[in-house]
Order: sequence, then C-alpha cells, then structure tokens
Amino acid sequence: MDVIVNLSPLLIGWIMDLMFGDPVRLPHPVVWFGKAISGLEHLFNKGPYRKIKGAIVALFLIIGVFAVTWLFLRLLSSVWWLDIVVQSILVFYCLAGTTLIREVRMTFVAVDESLEAGRRQVGRIVGRDTSGLSAQEIRTAALETLAENLSDGVIAPLFWYAVLGVPGMMAYKMVNTLDSMIGYRNSRYKDFGCVAARIDDVANYIPARVTAFLMVVLSGSLSLLRFVRKYGSRHLSPNSGYPEAALAGILDCRFGGPHDYFGENVDKPFIGEHHRDFTTLDATKAICINRRVEIFAVFLTILVRWSILLLSRMAEYS
Repeated sequence: MDVIVNLSPLLIGWIMDLMFGDPVRLPHPVVWFGKAISGLEHLFNKGPYRKIKGAIVALFLIIGVFAVTWLFLRLLSSVWWLDIVVQSILVFYCLAGTTLIREVRMTFVAVDESLEAGRRQVGRIVGRDTSGLSAQEIRTAALETLAENLSDGVIAPLFWYAVLGVPGMMAYKMVNTLDSMIGYRNSRYKDFGCVAARIDDVANYIPARVTAFLMVVLSGSLSLLRFVRKYGSRHLSPNSGYPEAALAGILDCRFGGPHDYFGENVDKPFIGEHHRDFTTLDATKAICINRRVEIFAVFLTILVRWSILLLSRMAEYS
C-alpha cells in the first residue's frame, strides 16, 4: 500500500495535467501564493532594510508552504485513498506543461491571422512588452518561453518531488512564484526581491541543466551538448540559457536580443548564430521535444521515488 500511496499521485496528477491543463475555474494555490506575496510586498517593501525584509518574507513563505503541506498530508496519511486524492491534486496544480504548449500553439495560429492577435496571445505567456513585437519576435518569444517553461514548469517540480515529495514540489512552486513576481532588477524589486531571485537560481540550477541534457539526448543529436555548453551560460539568467540553448541547437536558430520589461530595455545576449524566420513546423518540433522530455522525466521520477522507498525499507530491516 505504501508503494501505491507514494507513486500513484505523480502519475495521476500528470495525467490530469495532460487532460485538463491549468484549471481556470478552480481555486489554484498559485493564486493564493500570489495574493500572499503581493500583500507582504506592499506591507514591507518600503523604508530601510528592504533586502533583509524581502529575505525574511521569502523564507517565511517557502518554509511555511513546505511545513503546511507536510503537516496536512501527515494528517491525511491514515486514510490512504484520501491521501492519494489530495496528493494527486497538488501534483496536478504544480505541473504546468500542457497549458503552455496550448498557448504556444495558439500564438503561432494567432500571429498567422494578424500581428495584433499574435501580440495579444503571446502577451499571455511572456513578461516583456509585446506591443511593438514583429511576427518573428512573437514566434521567438513563444519558443523561448516554451523552453524555459519545460524547466520551470515541468522538470524542476519533478526534481523537487523526487527529492522532497509533494511538500518539496509545493515549496518549489512558491519559489517560482516569488521570482516571477518580485525577482526583478528594476528599482522597485532589486532589493526586496534579491534573495527570492537567488533562491530561485539555486532551486533551478540542477533542473535547468537536466532539462537541456534530456532535450539534446531525446532529440538524437548528442553533438549539441557542445552547443549547449557554449551558449547556455550566455543568458542573463544563470539557468534559463541552458534549455533555450538546447532548443536553439535543435531548431538551428538564434534566440535573445533586446526586449522591453516594465518600460526598461534589456539587451539579452544572443544564443545561437543562425538568424532565421520561424514557422509552424518549428513550433511542432519544439512541442514534440517538450513532450518527449516530459514523459521520460515523469517515469524517471517515479523510478527514483520507488528506489528511495525501497532503500528506506531495506534500511529498516537491516
């Protein structure tokens, strides 16, 4: 029974994500996380010691989410079927592979219809200003986000699930939400969100590189590992460049360049050398790679969790 309770929630939650994507009409923990972050940011992001206050807020929220999730699941552990149901729902909330794939598909369809439709659609999945983007820039933004999200929305949650179970997965989701809301280097967040951004860098360090490695291996082009090593570290982020470099190598293209964030121009280094226009075939190929990596990673995570459970049982009887 322990094996079923420990392994089935990941498979069930992942299948739910494949079927439904992010639940639009259901309450979502990330919405609650966002409200908590926003409330505490407005309360404490003022006056002196903003970096210290931001660090305390980030640690309080991350540790708090882990502790509350762990305690809640501990209370449910005596009712095995309810434990499976709740864990499966939490896994479903933490995985974000299907929704972004749908959004990327819709972006390529929209930009083929009109430039304005493409700008509106890509604006749903990127943080940059999309009002002046060209058709090529819209498609580039969608593909860059697809690569980043494979790491942030799929592989990293699975990694922390493998290490710390559902509580670790939920805590990672808080880390990621903190970074997406306050982890910017602009005048408002550069101090208050500094520690949150660094925690996100640490939490994604291994997953980003694992993501790039799996993308290259499952594309069948192992020679691209050299390409990833060359360009992965050129991104402004210590992690995002690796999955982007993997996808740039697979598609034989170039990512990066100038972008506008919150009215500030950010000139991102180029990843890759071959500048070319993207087509729907590129989106299809990128989505195919994403799905291969996701499927492989889910079953690898189940294997890791099963191995941990087996070793713990062996230690008990030794």
